[in-house]
Amino acid sequence: MIGKQDQKLLMLLRQNARASITELAKTLHLSRSTVQNRIARLETGGVIRGYSVLLGGEFSANQVEAHVSIKVRQKLTARTNAALEGISQVSQLFSVSGEYDLIAIVQAQSLEELSAVLDEIGNLEGVERTNSAVVLETRFRR
Repeated sequence: MIGKQDQKLLMLLRQNARASITELAKTLHLSRSTVQNRIARLETGGVIRGYSVLLGGEFSANQVEAHVSIKVRQKLTARTNAALEGISQVSQLFSVSGEYDLIAIVQAQSLEELSAVLDEIGNLEGVERTNSAVVLETRFRR
């Protein structure tokens, strides 16, 4: 379990993982060393696994994103997962319940690139069928 201060700290880091310790400490009304210790404890405890880059500006605005539901032949799941991990445009892969086995989040620079990636996914050994939904607008992301 993590406390309310740790939850606030995580929220601030989600908003800006590059915020300085000083900024975080000021916002949380804690000392710098307390914030450093909390972050270290959250990292050591596996609550924080790492930090990532959020794309912005014109680059992000020009990207095309699709959520791809994937039905996989069960005996080839591990091989299919590994192949999907090797496709750079697949930014996330989720195992899900229901009719499909996986949902891949695909990000491409154009509709043409997205179409090529969708074809590549559909042609992977172990993929029985796919269903894609292109994201028209992101209302919010946390």
